[in-house]
Amino acid sequence: MARRARRRRRPSRLKARLLALALLALVLVVGAAAADIYTFTDDDGVVHFTNIKPRGGKWKKLIDATPERGSKASVERGGCARCDSVPAKDRSPERFHRYDEYIYEAATLYRLPVALVRAVIKVESDYDPNVVSAVGAKGLMQLMPSVEGDMRVASVFEPRDNIMGGTRLLRILANKFDGDLVLTVAAYHAGGGAVSKYGNQVPPYTRTRQYVKMVLDRYYEFKARESAPR
Repeated sequence: MARRARRRRRPSRLKARLLALALLALVLVVGAAAADIYTFTDDDGVVHFTNIKPRGGKWKKLIDATPERGSKASVERGGCARCDSVPAKDRSPERFHRYDEYIYEAATLYRLPVALVRAVIKVESDYDPNVVSAVGAKGLMQLMPSVEGDMRVASVFEPRDNIMGGTRLLRILANKFDGDLVLTVAAYHAGGGAVSKYGNQVPPYTRTRQYVKMVLDRYYEFKARESAPR
């Protein structure tokens, strides 16, 4: 897929805006395919865009759809050989309600749906507080080392501390993205900077898009359970 826009010889704000809109449109179209975007300007002043890796030296990579190295979005999860350093091992049914007190406390304090906190915990760690990912995310809500201090987490493997820290981060991201549930979840996985980089859209990272779907599926499942007659 390729896009091109006619470039005037004289610089103008209108030209810059049109090019920006063309680029944004291309990002939105190819985002689902998690493609990089390349560009070059030919001798006639025509600016070309493509998401197909070109051959030759004229093209320059404009947008890199590869997640930042060392980020949560850059690694596989689970029990495979190169996945979690410490995978989830707790299989007891009781684990799903073992931390209810802390989940309700955090959701109430930070004014977030209980179902959202539950969904994130389920997808991140399957309710095992000892999980460690390949990039060092830890605990029930898989907090990165850089986040622990910012979210005032004293003991990342302690369930209450982890849940409070993870829920606080969700609240901060929800505020940043005006309460947009999809962007909040995407930012929890890929980082708020990545969401902003792609024009406040879900980044075109395969794992992040899978993560958003998994969390939202669980969120609506848990929300339905909460509203079901008892």
